[in-house]
Amino acid sequence: MIQKSFDRKASLYLIPTPIGNLDDITIRALKTLEMVDFILCEDTRETLKLLNKYEIKKKLVSCHEYNEEKVKEYVISELQNGKNIGLVTDQGTPIISDPGYIVVREVIKNNFNVISLPGTTAFVPALTASGIEPSKFLFYGFLNAKSSKQKKELEDLKKIKYALVFYESVHRLDTTLKNMLEVLGDRNICLCREISKIHEEFIRGNLSEVIGVSSSLKGEFVIVVEGNKEVTNYDELSILEHVQLYIGDGMSEKAAIKMVASERKVPKSTIYMEYHNNKRK
Repeated sequence: MIQKSFDRKASLYLIPTPIGNLDDITIRALKTLEMVDFILCEDTRETLKLLNKYEIKKKLVSCHEYNEEKVKEYVISELQNGKNIGLVTDQGTPIISDPGYIVVREVIKNNFNVISLPGTTAFVPALTASGIEPSKFLFYGFLNAKSSKQKKELEDLKKIKYALVFYESVHRLDTTLKNMLEVLGDRNICLCREISKIHEEFIRGNLSEVIGVSSSLKGEFVIVVEGNKEVTNYDELSILEHVQLYIGDGMSEKAAIKMVASERKVPKSTIYMEYHNNKRK
């Protein structure tokens, strides 16, 4: 199935909304909110605050995790009648750790367009301001609320070498950080709270240090955790991968080759030749 997003047929528009500072709304998002025939929203009261600020009057239809199965039928019926529909969440980009996927899946199944506007998400500013290497990362969203299942999830993520990004609520924050320390070890972390709001704060340090202050914090949180930097069996890596691992950590090529030679107990010239021969392939 091929979607041509601007072929003028009725569409569902996924519209990001500000995560705290209402000035973060994009011009395109405002134009789309004005254009659509009605708006699906997680909480009509929250969406109304945004619409009132920008003097937009639209019909609002509640769409949340408990009624999505019912709402999807209404959405398809309205699309068939030529209506354009907006979908927003309370804050941020729809469907990212929020309701909406069931509706989107049904819209695609019925061969209507789903047009997702670029815009606000909490994890991107958290990651880029964290000080943790961001070129590769895994966004996980919310871990399981049950501690035992959460530990199992963390075990599955333990060996990943990229930054790990999570959302967490204030009520589970302390338990989650302690589980991370137990399972992942005392890694570098950035705890980000209230992104874009007046109380925005970044707390950087090792997990053990951040846990010491986390119990007094309030708000909405993004947790950025450094990836696994331990390589216990270098035989699992090719020489090219081994050198690139350290270059990715900020080492120069020369220093990385020297480190790999030392760790593998192989002449530096051998590592140099092997690395450059494979790099060109």
